[in-house]
Amino acid sequence: MERPPSYTRAWTLYPYTSPLQDAIRLLKYQSKVSLVTPLADLMLTALPHLDHIDLIIPVPLHHERLCQREFNQALLLADRIGRHLNIAISYTNLVRTTAAPPQTTLSRKSRLKNLRHAFAVRRPAQLRNNRILLIDDVFTTGTTVNECAKTLRRAGSADVFVLTLARTMDQHLIPDRTHSSTPYPFFSP
Repeated sequence: MERPPSYTRAWTLYPYTSPLQDAIRLLKYQSKVSLVTPLADLMLTALPHLDHIDLIIPVPLHHERLCQREFNQALLLADRIGRHLNIAISYTNLVRTTAAPPQTTLSRKSRLKNLRHAFAVRRPAQLRNNRILLIDDVFTTGTTVNECAKTLRRAGSADVFVLTLARTMDQHLIPDRTHSSTPYPFFSP
């Protein structure tokens, strides 16, 4: 039996299929940062009223991957969302401590092992009792956001909510706990 996720709730907007999949790939792999604004604006449409969020945190990239790509797409999306909602963004408190193969190249089982203890919090006092909105682009198995949420919770965060732009629909990768009484596009474990 699977453990419940470490995050409180997760929302996603669309399935990870074309044309959204194409736009996300253009952003990530061809540096089409002009897509950040329309993609972040799409994410904002998926959010319920969030007057209870204290801080927004993007899923971090390891510094080696950041140097290769030259930007973190989750950070760019979080920045746009934070400015729109007038919520503070913590750009550097959650860090990725290990360089590992990209999750997209791994099986579900390998994904779980790949990210174990891969994140750390630099300043736990800044997170204590805060309600966090964690931002990423794609939700596949939930391993990345779950490991981030686990790390944030250990540091003292009260709640961790997750917002992603897209969700993979590969049934071999999605854990059984994905069914919900809430209709798609919103996902809640």
